[in-house]
Amino acid sequence: MWTGLSRGTERLVFEGRVPEAVAERMRVPGQGGAFSFPVKYGYCAVAETEEGERVFALQPHQEAFNAPRDGLCPLPEGLPPRRAVLAANMETALNSLWDSGAGPGDRIAVVGGGVVGLLVAHLCAGLPGAEVCLIDRDPARAETARALRVAFALPEAAPREADIVFHASASAAGLSLALSLAGDEGTIVELSWYGTDAVAAPLGLAFHARRLRLVASQVGAVAASRRPRWSHRRRLAKALDLLRDDRLDALLTEEVAFDALPAALPRLLAPGAPGLCTVIRY
Repeated sequence: MWTGLSRGTERLVFEGRVPEAVAERMRVPGQGGAFSFPVKYGYCAVAETEEGERVFALQPHQEAFNAPRDGLCPLPEGLPPRRAVLAANMETALNSLWDSGAGPGDRIAVVGGGVVGLLVAHLCAGLPGAEVCLIDRDPARAETARALRVAFALPEAAPREADIVFHASASAAGLSLALSLAGDEGTIVELSWYGTDAVAAPLGLAFHARRLRLVASQVGAVAASRRPRWSHRRRLAKALDLLRDDRLDALLTEEVAFDALPAALPRLLAPGAPGLCTVIRY
């Protein structure tokens, strides 16, 4: 029915920048071929089974696929199939919230207003009393933040002394900003994946004196705080349930027919391309 283009990761795949050291870890269930090329990639598919059940699956962009039953997660009642393409990104956001240890009343900054950053901000805004601010250099992200009822600031006006900072801009400048926004002994959660790029992290200055914590969060493993009780499937089912919020349609900014996707990919995956999640229509 639909697939979603996960821009950050798929851009690295498209540009051939998947490091050999993590190539096996970056494989997806329905992948064909190997990195760099030729490869069939993608992990945000919403489909209808031959029996008529609507499901989410970690499958590439294609018109049909065979998958084991345990690789399909039924859509909860009330979730439109088109919005369900955000499930993998919502899983990433939920896992990062668990990794962060954020709680009620915390002052939280989210640097990077892409799909994952916006979903993190959306989840954090649901914590009672939390003060959440999305920070992005693109003023256009303010409108999306407003649709999610989250505060917005440009980098130069970002509030300081945060308890938790999430970094999702995939840039050295964003990481530097994230480190500067944390209060003493605060936690910075790094969500960006840089592929083969080496990124300078400013760990001099007051990093050690302020006892900051830099934590990696990646969706391949369930957060350690939940791992004894939560399976990947339980986490995915919860991510789908959390998508039952009409405000999240603001993250779906373009629709492309599957037949038009090959010609559109260079534009959609270009660095700095406008918009958020592109949905592919079948």
